Amino acid sequence: MAATETVRHLRPRSQVLLDGRDRASARAMLKAIGYTDEDLKKPLIGIANTWIETMPCNFHLRGLAQRVKEGVRQAGGTPMEFNTVAISDGVTMGTEGMKTSLVSREVIADSIELAGLGYLFDALVVLVGCDKTLPGGAMGLVRLNVPGLILYGGSIAPGHFQGRDVTIQDVFEAIGANAAGKMSDEELLALENVACPGPGACGGQYTANTMAMALEFLGLSPFGSAAIAAVDPRKGDIAQAIGRQVLDVLDSGLTPKEILTRQSFLNAIAAVAASGGSTNAVLHLLALAKEADVSLTIDDFDEISRRTPILTDLRPGGKYTAVDLAKAGGPALLAKNLLAAGLIDGGQRSITGETMAAQVSSAQETPGQQVIHTIEQPFREEGGLAILKGNLAPLGAVVKTAGHERPYHRGQARVFDSEEEAMAAVTQGRLAPGDVVVIRYEGPRGGPGMREMLGVTAAIVGAGLGESVALLTDGRFSGATRGLMIGHVAPEAAEGGPLAALQDGDMVVIDIPNRRLDVELEEAVLAQRLATWQPKPSRYTRGVMAKYAALVSSAAEGAVTRPPQP
Repeated sequence: MAATETVRHLRPRSQVLLDGRDRASARAMLKAIGYTDEDLKKPLIGIANTWIETMPCNFHLRGLAQRVKEGVRQAGGTPMEFNTVAISDGVTMGTEGMKTSLVSREVIADSIELAGLGYLFDALVVLVGCDKTLPGGAMGLVRLNVPGLILYGGSIAPGHFQGRDVTIQDVFEAIGANAAGKMSDEELLALENVACPGPGACGGQYTANTMAMALEFLGLSPFGSAAIAAVDPRKGDIAQAIGRQVLDVLDSGLTPKEILTRQSFLNAIAAVAASGGSTNAVLHLLALAKEADVSLTIDDFDEISRRTPILTDLRPGGKYTAVDLAKAGGPALLAKNLLAAGLIDGGQRSITGETMAAQVSSAQETPGQQVIHTIEQPFREEGGLAILKGNLAPLGAVVKTAGHERPYHRGQARVFDSEEEAMAAVTQGRLAPGDVVVIRYEGPRGGPGMREMLGVTAAIVGAGLGESVALLTDGRFSGATRGLMIGHVAPEAAEGGPLAALQDGDMVVIDIPNRRLDVELEEAVLAQRLATWQPKPSRYTRGVMAKYAALVSSAAEGAVTRPPQP
C-alpha cells in the first residue's frame, strides 16, 4: 500500500468525522496538535494503550506504542494513541484495591468502545499487558467490530534466587513460609529484590500469558507475537510489523465478529486446558463470547478439558516459565501438536485472513526442549480445568487440576466472610490439615469485584498445608495459584447461594472425577438455613463499585455487566 494512498474504502468511518465543509472545526482542532491535511486524509488508526506507571506488566507499552505508530505511518495510515486504566493484580492482591481488578476489565472495554465510537477510528491496534487488559481490550475491539489487532506486551523474564528461576508466585508463597517460620526475614527480602527483574507480565502460565495464548488461538493476535518476551529486542520489531499489518486488515475488511466463531472459542479453551492455564480464562472467554454473540457455556470448558491432555510443563503446576515456552517453540508448536491430534480446528481464520493451520505450519521445535510435550507423552492425561456442580454450586464452580494431585477431598468447613479473615487464620497458624477453607461474600456482586485469592492460597502452600488443605470461594484465583482451590462458586453467597448457608464444622466433599462439590447436609436443613439468611449490606453505595455491583452477572456467565432487565 503506497504511503499516500487514500482509497475511500480505507476510511469508512473517519471520513464522517473529517471530510467536507461541515467538518472544518474538527480538522482545526486536530491541526492544533500537529496533524496536517495529508494526515487527515489517511485512514485513522486508533492505538488503544493500557500503559500505566504502576506495574511492570504494562510499563513498557509506551515504547511499544511508538513502534506501532511507526508501522502505521509506513503503511499509509495516521495513528492516534489513547489510554485506558489498568489495575495490577500483583500489586493490589490482598487489599481492598484488589476488588477493582475485575471491575477494570469492564472499564477498559468501555473506554476503548467510547473512544472508538467518539473518534470513528477506521481500525484499531490494542496494546495489552496485565491480566484484565487482555480480555478488556478484546471486548472493546469486539464491541466496535472494526478491523483490528491485539498486541500483548510479553512476559517478564524470570528472576534468579538461590540457584533457581523464580517468579512473583515464589514471593507470595514465601510470605506464607516466612509466617510459618520456614524462611527468614532476610531471605524474604532477598527474594523480593530479585523476583521481578524488569518489565513484562507475570512469568508463568498465569492469567496474562494464558489469555495472550487464547487470543492467538481465537485469531485476534497473530501467532508468534505474544510469546516474545517484554525485554526481547524483537518485541519492538513485532510492534512495528503489527502497525503495518493493521492497514492490511483494514484493506481486507475483516472484522472480529467475522472470525470469532463457536469453534474458535473451543480452540482457545483447548489451548487453556492443554497449557494448564488460569481459571480466569473461564470468566474472560465467557465474557468475550457474549460480546461476539457466540454461544458458549461454562460446561463447554469441562467437556473440552476432559478430552484435552496437558501438553506443557509450565508454572504454576509445572517447572518452566513463559520465556521457556517461547524458546521451546511457543504457542504455535502447541497448536501444531493439538492440530495433529485432531483436538482443534485448523480451518478457523485469524483476523489476518490466514487459517490457524497455515499460521502454525512452520512452527519449529527446539531440539532437546522439555516444555512442550507430544500427545503420545503428555504432561498429564487430562486438561487443566474442571467444572464442579452439586448442592454447594448449582450453577458451577471452577478448579484448576494442573497444580495439585488430589482428586478427592473431604473435610470440615472453616468459614470466613472475607479474604482478610482467612489470611489471618493462615498466618496465625489456626488451620489444621484436612480443613476446607471457605471464603465467601467475595463474588462479583458480594465483593464487589471477585477478588483473587493468591495471597491466601500462596500462604497456605508456604505454610506447608498445600497438600492437606482445600480452599473454596465465590471469589477467584490468580493464574499463579496452585493446590486444591475451587473458585467462582455460583450462585455466590451475596445472592443467597448455598455457600451462604455453610457453618464451621460442616463436612464438605470435593470429588473431581465425578465433578461434584457438596456439603453433607440434608436438603431440608440446607433449605432452612437459606430461608433465614439475610443479605449483607454493601460497603459501596455510590460510584463505580456500586454501579458494578448493581449490573454484574454471575461468574457462571462471565461476570459481565449488563443493563437492568425489564
